[in-house]
Amino acid sequence: MCGIVGYVGKKISIQDSLIKNLKTLEYRGYDSAGVAYVCDNKVEIIKKSGKISNLEEAIDDNLTSNMGIAHTRWATHGDATDINSHPHKVGCVTIVHNGIIENYLELKDLLIKKGYNFLSSTDTEVACAYLDYLKKDIDNNLEVIKEFQKGIKGSYALGIIFDDELDTLYATKCDSPLIIGLSKHENLIASDVSAIVNFTKKYVIVNNLEIIKLTKDKVEFYNSDLEIINKKIEEVNWSIEAHDKCGYEHYMLKEIHEEAEVLRNTLNDYIDVNAFLKNMPDFSKYKKIHIVACGSAMHAGLVGKYIIESDSEIEVNVEVASEYRYKKVFYDKDTLVILISQSGETADTIASLRKAKEDGIDTLGIVNVVSSTIAREVDTVLYIKAGVEVAVATTKAYLLQVAMLMLINLKLKYDKKLINKDELSSSLDMFKKAPNYLQELLNNEDTYFKLASILYQDEDIFFIGRGIDYAICMEGSLKLKEISYIHSEAYQAGELKHGTISLISNNTKVIAVMTDKDVYLKTISNIKEVKARGAYVILITIDSIKEELEFADEVIVVKDINKYLTPMLAIIPLQLISYKVAYLRNCDIDKPKNLAKSVTVE
Repeated sequence: MCGIVGYVGKKISIQDSLIKNLKTLEYRGYDSAGVAYVCDNKVEIIKKSGKISNLEEAIDDNLTSNMGIAHTRWATHGDATDINSHPHKVGCVTIVHNGIIENYLELKDLLIKKGYNFLSSTDTEVACAYLDYLKKDIDNNLEVIKEFQKGIKGSYALGIIFDDELDTLYATKCDSPLIIGLSKHENLIASDVSAIVNFTKKYVIVNNLEIIKLTKDKVEFYNSDLEIINKKIEEVNWSIEAHDKCGYEHYMLKEIHEEAEVLRNTLNDYIDVNAFLKNMPDFSKYKKIHIVACGSAMHAGLVGKYIIESDSEIEVNVEVASEYRYKKVFYDKDTLVILISQSGETADTIASLRKAKEDGIDTLGIVNVVSSTIAREVDTVLYIKAGVEVAVATTKAYLLQVAMLMLINLKLKYDKKLINKDELSSSLDMFKKAPNYLQELLNNEDTYFKLASILYQDEDIFFIGRGIDYAICMEGSLKLKEISYIHSEAYQAGELKHGTISLISNNTKVIAVMTDKDVYLKTISNIKEVKARGAYVILITIDSIKEELEFADEVIVVKDINKYLTPMLAIIPLQLISYKVAYLRNCDIDKPKNLAKSVTVE
């Protein structure tokens, strides 16, 4: 990880050909950056740890080139230092690399015996040296890359410059995203389409083990047997303006405020004018569901689990993808595996998808990025329409993932004849009103700022809830910790007395979520337990609960629309409180330390 850019074309400034494109990948998270460019018939390299701004300061504004590669690194092997940064050059080969070379130690031992010395701690330098080693016996650079693929274990997306072809850029990939941007007199490689839209909207998705040869006027695609292949040309359906903050101080705040609009756009794709579901498969055959995801997407899955199990009477298992891919899974032909991923490129989720497909199990993807790996490989894909999400901490995509699971639940109920068409239409009519209810909550920023002012100096905060409220707490806790760096934990409220309540003392901050009417009296008892030990409680609840709430220090009330919409409403205050807390702590909200937007390695 994390970002790759490559350019071959006319002679223009490094700032315009590489740095500007590299900046569009900052949202993916990184700890160092570098460029390699062709100048005076040789490859020059500049790389710096830290932000791209550090790299910019080291590059002359007047520096020009007709070809180069650039990279933002998220450390997997070795510290975030100048030496460990990409690009790496060994002998006659220069590369940038996303992914992890799993057999790098074995290859490193081989190469040391062949006389190679290594300066960095990275697997990437080993991959570069291995290409150089193969090049000594093979003249054709396509053949070099083909042999490289045979000897490498792991994941990679590579941009490659060979010293004997300084007008040609090569690229290849295995289990790490890579696309090719096509233009009339310049061509590009990138790990994300956002890095090509400054030049072109036309691109091609690279599949595993394909090799691409790019010059300024021509792009050739080869399969693993080095046969030329034809590829489908895709087109970006958004402009670079989608990366604009539109007056907001941070992308995260902008994206939170887009939630009502993107929910409306997504619902329009799945609810027709007659208040009936469209563009959804028949779920009637399934008796069990596995939801597989990571991070916030997994939390969305937990919300979906509570609703589907109670509403559609189907067993739902929610699994962390990094565990699911390696565990013994018990399922049969009546099981549906649902994979959730904003990017559609999450490495562990892709591996879990392939595991299910190998076992002949039906798969469905909930994905934001069109034509991403998961979208292409699942049996059925349901797209959310979050648009571009730049902030590393997801907000609008999470909300839409929850919304999609709610729609799946309604379709399940209808397909299994648990509700009739009129009942389905009535529920969908309420869904159509959801964006308006969201907007009301989004307009209440003064309240969230007040609560953030109470929380921002703390270093330990607890979230408690029961049932579906616990799932909401998990996402609220994650949002707070990932952007504010405050240690926070979510606990089932009923579990507090089995150990965790020992951590509660005077003025300990506890955020309680209480929207589940079936167990709210039990939650009240748990809140009183922490209050009795000195906790300061912020309560998020619904307006249909008429109990006296004097036991809470602060209360946020959301409308009790129905069980499908309330989980979406309840997350809005938690997202905005987290944002305000991080703002008051002067954190890098859009690019939290150590995090990456698209996790394309294990």
